[in-house]
Amino acid sequence: MRATSRGIPPAARYNRSDFMKLLKTLVLFALMPLVALAHHSFAIYDSSHQVTIEGTVKEFQWTNPHVWIHVMVRNDKGGEDEWHVECTSVNFLSRRGWSKHTFKPGDKISITLSPLRDGSKGGSFRTVNSLNGAPLKVEAEE
Repeated sequence: MRATSRGIPPAARYNRSDFMKLLKTLVLFALMPLVALAHHSFAIYDSSHQVTIEGTVKEFQWTNPHVWIHVMVRNDKGGEDEWHVECTSVNFLSRRGWSKHTFKPGDKISITLSPLRDGSKGGSFRTVNSLNGAPLKVEAEE
């Protein structure tokens, strides 16, 4: 009597490698919704207020999911504070003419942002102007 696939239990139809591939695929699909939830809310920013800062670019991070501009801003005591400004995505900004070379350390800029609710030195970018070059007004996504 020959064994047919109909008489063999489902688990025995696959070799171990096929079973592991199937298991990994199922785990991947089960975890996908968690990736979507990982994107943070902008509730940490006070979008009802805007602050304008002027300073010198310390670092321009052209990264996904959000671009960051780190700016050194003069404070009332004669020193400098580092502000961390979260921008929109690389995709959004590149469609508006930005690139990883838009800012470099030492560039003088003015940024309007929605500040962090906790009063920390940072915020969500709204517009930016280069003080040593052409204006770069770009409204951020809401």
